[in-house]
Amino acid sequence: MSTSQVFRAVSRHFTRSSALSGKLAGLGAVEAHAQGARITLSDGRSMLDFGSYAVTLLGQRHPAVVEAVRGQLDTMPVSSRSLVNPVTAAAAERLAGYLGGTLPRVYFGLNGADAVEVAVKLARLTTGRRRVLAVQGAYHGKSLGALALTHHERFREGLTDVLPPTTHLDPGDPRAVARSLADGDVAALIFEPVQGENGARPLDPATLREWCRTAKDAGVPVVADEIQCGLRRCGPPSVALDMGLPVDAVLFGKPLGGGVVPISAMVCTDELYRPLTEDPVRHTATFSGQPLCCAAVPAALDTVEQLAPHAERIAVRLEAGLRDLARVHAGAVTGVRGRGLLWGVGFADDAFAGEVLLGLTERGLLVSPCLSRPGTLRLLPPMVASPDDVDEALAALGEAVHAATGLKAGSTPFGGPKTPTEVMG
Repeated sequence: MSTSQVFRAVSRHFTRSSALSGKLAGLGAVEAHAQGARITLSDGRSMLDFGSYAVTLLGQRHPAVVEAVRGQLDTMPVSSRSLVNPVTAAAAERLAGYLGGTLPRVYFGLNGADAVEVAVKLARLTTGRRRVLAVQGAYHGKSLGALALTHHERFREGLTDVLPPTTHLDPGDPRAVARSLADGDVAALIFEPVQGENGARPLDPATLREWCRTAKDAGVPVVADEIQCGLRRCGPPSVALDMGLPVDAVLFGKPLGGGVVPISAMVCTDELYRPLTEDPVRHTATFSGQPLCCAAVPAALDTVEQLAPHAERIAVRLEAGLRDLARVHAGAVTGVRGRGLLWGVGFADDAFAGEVLLGLTERGLLVSPCLSRPGTLRLLPPMVASPDDVDEALAALGEAVHAATGLKAGSTPFGGPKTPTEVMG
């Protein structure tokens, strides 16, 4: 396919806005090859990947993960689903052990929403209750059960009547769980320790401790959604466990397959898993725990641990550079939030953020907009990024903010201001 044929096919078979936003993001080119922290485009240009929505924590095509997956592809990529597969068993044992063994049960899915769905389903079956407590600003996915927990109205519009009952808590209110419990029928509490889609916002540890203590005292299962922030993206293997929170389940996804294959997981207690030990077919999926994807898990976890010291150093470098950026451009940058290798840069308004996003595209830096908070751009560098890569990203960001500041004082290209939502379709 030629590049023009690719865009026509995307417009015809998916959406026109996807074709337009992708064309703008690549300046008329499409992605063609990737390795490490770089994506090569069809016109030969290279982009530094500090985006990819947190999937490429190990960069693109990390050799250790590729080797593990390729070996499984040559052996047995899919399971019979009747016989036990040793690769799936090994992946579960490795993941449970990675968290210290306190959460011994594992369920594998493909997308993050798969892990959310099974965790909430098991909580409802275990407790016999229906309502779930989530957090304002939360994003847990768009499948129907997960969508009920996602807070942004843009994704819920037209479906609120069919969504399971959910109460979204004020993250600034330590007593929010206690008040919600007074109304009864609470099946679970779920939260992201760092809200990625909401602008890379860490939730207050003291508030989370109070919420979890209150929920546990009432017999309500607690679920930490670390699909975006876990696996050392934000420092520890699990942010919630590192805080000492008494969670019943931790959810992983995005980088769990090493940026090579799709896989997600719920890792949980025996008690939360009980409905499945009593009836293993109560929740199943054809491609749950397929060996091709599971082969990536031990390789990905091993590589994460090997790269962790380096990741800590580049995280410090990135945070310092972003805070300097905020001081230099105090009028344009309204805040810098995040932790580890997950950062959000907030701008004065959504249109200004859109101009910065376009400027980054022109300078060869790929980032991830926050669709729930379009005035914020997310930076998600891989662990394999070098100090020079971080400096290159910071320079591109500074130049893009400076250029957008000049545009704001004058005219705006592309027929008027564009928010990141408009840019991304």
